[in-house]
Amino acid sequence: MGNRQRGMTFIGMLCIFVLVGAIGYAGIILVPVYLNYYKIVRSMQEVASEFKSDNPDQQRMRVSLDKHWNIEDISQVAAKDIEITKDGDGVLMHVAYGHAVPYLANVSLLVNFDKTVKVQ
Repeated sequence: MGNRQRGMTFIGMLCIFVLVGAIGYAGIILVPVYLNYYKIVRSMQEVASEFKSDNPDQQRMRVSLDKHWNIEDISQVAAKDIEITKDGDGVLMHVAYGHAVPYLANVSLLVNFDKTVKVQ
């Protein structure tokens, strides 16, 4: 009874390493997806600050977004995919899209993004 084994077995450690590795790999391949999303949001906020007025022109806003996205090399969403609507207080720019990233073999990770920026 006094010679009981303590600690993890090799198989237990191997299972832990596989789980940590799978989560770490998912994190590594999702980092560029989130960085691209943050570039999209930053560009939308910059355009919103450029067009602070009572009645901004929607076409000029799209052209400005397109210029920002060409500089930032954003290819996931086009400027024509942005919904620009008038609100009571100003104009709203809304983007909603999904990005699928291959994970292993035929398994992919899908991330959905949805952001609204208000132009006042």
